[in-house]
Amino acid sequence: MSDVAVAGGQAARRGSLGSVVEGAWQPPGTRRVLQLALAAVWLLDGVLQYQAFMFTKGFSQMLAGTAPGNPSVIASPITWDARLVEHHAILLNTIFATIQLLLGLGIAYRPTMRAALAASVAWSLGVWWFGEGLGGVLNGGASPVNGAPGAVIIYALLAVLLWPSDRYTATAPFTAARAVGAPAARALWLILWGSLAYFALLPANRAPEALHDMIAGMADGEPIWLAALINHAASLLAHQGLAASIALAVALVVIAVGVYLPPPGVRATLVLAIVVAAVIWVFGQAFGGILAGGATDPNSGLLLILLVLAYWPARAGGRVPAVTVPAAAQPAAGQEGGVA
Repeated sequence: MSDVAVAGGQAARRGSLGSVVEGAWQPPGTRRVLQLALAAVWLLDGVLQYQAFMFTKGFSQMLAGTAPGNPSVIASPITWDARLVEHHAILLNTIFATIQLLLGLGIAYRPTMRAALAASVAWSLGVWWFGEGLGGVLNGGASPVNGAPGAVIIYALLAVLLWPSDRYTATAPFTAARAVGAPAARALWLILWGSLAYFALLPANRAPEALHDMIAGMADGEPIWLAALINHAASLLAHQGLAASIALAVALVVIAVGVYLPPPGVRATLVLAIVVAAVIWVFGQAFGGILAGGATDPNSGLLLILLVLAYWPARAGGRVPAVTVPAAAQPAAGQEGGVA
């Protein structure tokens, strides 16, 4: 009896008498787990958007604060949007929050996952402009510590990399390569982390007290234990702006090019990326300020960690495990059915 190896598709397993039992439950794969994690972050964003503060003028002022320093073609629409939100705060904020909740639920629910991921890309681009001022990348104040190039643009990147397509499954060395291919995925990684290294070396971040002031400012309103950690980290960087920015840039460059190394080097690079992202998220972003109130998202640190997991080397060279189905279980010629 000959066997047929079927990659992916509908779950199947042998019964106790050698028969094939189709539809057997299997734990979700890495990509599905990451999709659910992305959905959870969108749900968190929706919940944060429903905070009482977001229904006040404080939210419109937050939006308006992203306009200064940007070119007028970028800043003017932001200012217009902030004024609109100020005059219709309850209605518009309710819509914003509900959209984010629906995105999270849509990504979590398989039948609507593709539509929700596509919608999340469009929504992310809009929020990146009108809500984050393009992450500050055009105003000279962008820093990987304060969330550049903008947390929400990483949502869009994750939606693309976690798209439920298996065009490159047979050769994908990591989850993020399954939909777009390894060369494209590595290029996107290089661009993101390379840009973070560039931002770390901007003049505004090389000033003697730049990183100290940036980190110390995150302690306001935080729980005592977190404020103490942040203030301690800030004190270590007092008068060390140039040295700290160079050290951070070097680490980010290593991370950017590390995905092109052999597998052991890639794993070491990804571990370094997780450590750097975690340090930024805790000490530079105070978990996105969600414990202090007034935050709209967990900021970029958490999203960078999620991104790193999408690049973790897959087992067995990234190939989808084959499911062995006996030939007797295959449909006869001319019949419909079989394993998808």
